[in-house]
Order: sequence, then C-alpha cells, then structure tokens
Amino acid sequence: MDAITIKDLDIWFGAGPTRVLAVKGADITVAAGESYGLVGESGSGKSTILRALTGLVPTWSGEMTLGGQQMVPAKRRDRSFYKRVQMVFQDPYASLHPRQSVDQVLSETLYLHGMDNINTRVEKLLSDVGLGPKFRFRYPHQLSGGQRQRVAIARALAGEPDILLLDEPTSALDVSVQAEILNLLTDLRAERGLTYLMVSHDLAVIAHMCDRLAVMRAGETVEVLSAEDLRASRANHPYTQALMANSAGTTGTPQPLESETSQTLMPAANSV
Repeated sequence: MDAITIKDLDIWFGAGPTRVLAVKGADITVAAGESYGLVGESGSGKSTILRALTGLVPTWSGEMTLGGQQMVPAKRRDRSFYKRVQMVFQDPYASLHPRQSVDQVLSETLYLHGMDNINTRVEKLLSDVGLGPKFRFRYPHQLSGGQRQRVAIARALAGEPDILLLDEPTSALDVSVQAEILNLLTDLRAERGLTYLMVSHDLAVIAHMCDRLAVMRAGETVEVLSAEDLRASRANHPYTQALMANSAGTTGTPQPLESETSQTLMPAANSV
C-alpha cells in the first residue's frame, strides 16, 4: 500500500490579484517503507508540500492521501493523524522551547499522545536517538545543534508514527554532524519500518537517504528519478541535468555521506 499519494496538487497563498500559485499540479507517490526525496532550488515548492500535508498550509486543491486517509483542505488534523505523521524541521535552534528541559519536552509530547509509562518511554527515546540519560534534564542552551536535532527526532518518534516528513533536517548543522544525523535517520527507518518524505537542496544527502526523488522547479515536478539514476547522473530534463552538474562541480557525482564515528508537530492539547 502507498503511504503518501499526491495527485494534481495546487497550493497557493493570498487571494485575488495577490494570489501566488506556489505548487502546480504536483503528482507524488511514496510507497510504505520508502524514503522519497524532493529536490530543487529555494522557492520550488518542496517545503510547501510538506506543510500542506500536515495542515499548516490550508489553501490547496487536488488530492492528498496519507496511509489511506484522505486529506481535506482547511480541515484541522486530528490527534490520530499526528500519531501517524510527524515532521522534523530544519532549524534545531528554533525547535525546542528554551525554558523546557529535554525531559519536559519529551514527557509532554508523550502525554499529549496518550502514552503511558512515560518515564520509561523518555529513557527509551533518548537511547534510540543516541543520547544517554545524562541529557534528560539538560536545557536547549546546554546542547549542541546535533544534540538538539536528536531531541527533535526523539519528539517526532514519541507517538510511534509511520511517516516522517523531513524538511532539510541537517542543513543547519556542520558537515560531520550532518552525517551522524543522516545515519541515525537511516537506522531508525530500518528499525521502525518508517516512511520518509524528505526535502533537501543537497543532492548528496538525497543520494544517501532516498530510494527515489522528484525534481521540482517553480512549483512543478519536472522529473522522477531513482537513487541509482542520481548517482550515475542519468537525467532527461535539462533542469535536472543542471542541478547535477552544479552539485558535482569538479568532484564527480553526488556521493553518500559517511560518519566518522525546526520544531516537530504534535497534537494540540485541546485536539480531539
């Protein structure tokens, strides 16, 4: 079964003469357990699609289905949706409340998801993302960027979702830390059977993380490739070819990263 199906999706901002069409007729299908990438330049509509999926952008038309559940424009997502679908944002420095400890962040999220045995689950979540118990009562200012993003990933996993939407989850991190976070995400996908829809402007990241990818330009999907096509620089559309050439530079095709060693969605307290 497909985890995510998007057909003829238009997304816009504003109304009347100020209306801007950000995404035009997008078609994307992500199989259950697949990792699927969206690539393109800034402003191509990649992140806008993720926000529409989660209900953060209500002005859209077309068809969006997640795990068999049909999405409805401008309709608030319910608690069950956020148990199945979570999003990890780009900036780890803006993703955590500065006055909440890691324990408070994770405990509150688990409570909102209706989980029991919260103490045990907090410890397990920290272990799953490579943070030991010593990090449990630290505050965001006591964590590095990579550690903050691990906490954000732990929070996203608290409801035991099937689907993670990843919006440039490593672009704000140092290169060595990027590799560690990407390898963590790869391991979590394998262990938990997760489905990923991942936005990135970095073709090397997509080559490392994804099975397939859609290339977006000015709000439209211009080409769909496999990861093998990407690594071999096989593309038909001139825009995709230009992206590959720009990414490769003088060093060859995008290579997978190797490790040397934004805020995540949750149901509102009053959601039903």
